[in-house]
Amino acid sequence: MRLSRRSTIGAAAGLVAAGPLANPSLAQGAARNTLRFIPHSNLAAVDPVAASGYIVRNYGFMVYDTLFAVDPDFRVQPQMVEGHEVSGDGRLWRFRLREGLKFHDDQPVRGADCVASIRRWGARDTMGQTLMLAVDEIRATGDRDFEIRLKRPFPLMLEALGKLSTQPLFIVPERVGLSDPMIPNTETIGSGPFRFLRDQWVPGSLAVFERFADYVPRAEPARGAAGGKRVLLDRVEWRIIADPATSAAALQTGEVDWWEQPAFDLLPLLTRNREVRIELTDPVGSLLMMRFNHLHPPFDNVRVRRAVLAAVNQRDYLEAAVGSARYSGECRGFFACGTPLGSDQGTQVMPGRLDDAIRMLRESGYAGENVVIISPTDLPTTNAMSLVTADLLRRMGMRVELVATDWSSVLSRRANRNPPDRGGWSIFHTFWAGADVANPIVHLPLRTHGTAAWAGWPTDEPLEALRTRFLEAADEASQRAIVAEMQRRAFETVPFVPLGQMKPPTAYRRNVQGIFNATVPFFWGVSKA
Repeated sequence: MRLSRRSTIGAAAGLVAAGPLANPSLAQGAARNTLRFIPHSNLAAVDPVAASGYIVRNYGFMVYDTLFAVDPDFRVQPQMVEGHEVSGDGRLWRFRLREGLKFHDDQPVRGADCVASIRRWGARDTMGQTLMLAVDEIRATGDRDFEIRLKRPFPLMLEALGKLSTQPLFIVPERVGLSDPMIPNTETIGSGPFRFLRDQWVPGSLAVFERFADYVPRAEPARGAAGGKRVLLDRVEWRIIADPATSAAALQTGEVDWWEQPAFDLLPLLTRNREVRIELTDPVGSLLMMRFNHLHPPFDNVRVRRAVLAAVNQRDYLEAAVGSARYSGECRGFFACGTPLGSDQGTQVMPGRLDDAIRMLRESGYAGENVVIISPTDLPTTNAMSLVTADLLRRMGMRVELVATDWSSVLSRRANRNPPDRGGWSIFHTFWAGADVANPIVHLPLRTHGTAAWAGWPTDEPLEALRTRFLEAADEASQRAIVAEMQRRAFETVPFVPLGQMKPPTAYRRNVQGIFNATVPFFWGVSKA
């Protein structure tokens, strides 16, 4: 696969040099103050509450703003909020918004918008759901004020309201916040530093953002998601290019300025171009994983899941998906290695011995059910993991159907709870940023509360009880002890299989300046020389 892509890079470069990339807005994009960006996947949805994909999160940070934000030191800072106060018993929180906040339709941001946004987000996000269990009342107390009254103290209030990644609390107009959180909303009016140009949106090809002239940034300098979001660009175009060779050629010839996640096997070629810079902007990286559908055979059977867990050799996945020790490492744990609670400790239950796994599968009661793996061909890393799993399961003696499609179609199909032979699925692969799987409170893939859980819908009450205990733990030592129990329980129930950790670099032209070291590609502070 790697040799094939390298052999086509010359041809792709020739095509790009001969003529510009085909899309409806190249003439507008030729402006010097337009940044052309290749995102990691297609933007097919625009509701960051109903969709948990990182592409929608990244869109969200451009179009919407947050009440609080996390800086590079993982400290929570005020963002839309001017100030807040907490009662002595920790059960009443009052918030006041900054002056001058307005939506892209020229309407002011009000306390009522915040209340509706929190409620809708709290119905879907794992940390939001935890917060809402403690909430007695949320109400607007003025045009710029709202309060949250709790049934019991919730010490992680600011961490919840300002969380960095899936799913951040983006503030939307009240009418959007009042819509059903289980049904994707298609409105794109936010109050963030960029406006989304919906009339120029071509899913699968182009998404365009322009600077929101009326956005009022904070006074302090920007630091990641926090601080003053000063936009130096007039326009940002997301060019959706599924083929890595074409993406590499476009970056080298200057047809695009920034490629979010270059294919690992093309990095040596890009490195030889003096006009291209390759940098690691995420110090922790992402945890790779195989996710089961727990609702239907064969993976509703925990013994089948354990057999697959025992068969996995992470080196096989890392070699296929990443191919470089510089950008990857083994991590046999359910929390990201390199974070305070992460550890590579699952060597005994993940021996990678195929003979043992075949025996375990034979004893599990597996009845030859078909395993449907949905795989995105436009995400090389994820697709490579799918191919390794398909081969592994076949060698174990399982019937496997590999459904190859694009990532947006995978996102759509993985929401289907029907059996695999009726439009559902059995396995998909993905990766989560380290910040999203660093502790039990934010760890969406480790939630096991049935149909309310993330796609895969595992149910395990003991694991959920441990998560509650972690939230109530009095000190760090108690938290670590609880996490160790959660690890042991997760290896027994196998909500997903950890496949190792990668640190994907980003690539951009040397005339692009101001890119932050962050998990999310932020566009404020970015300029073109």
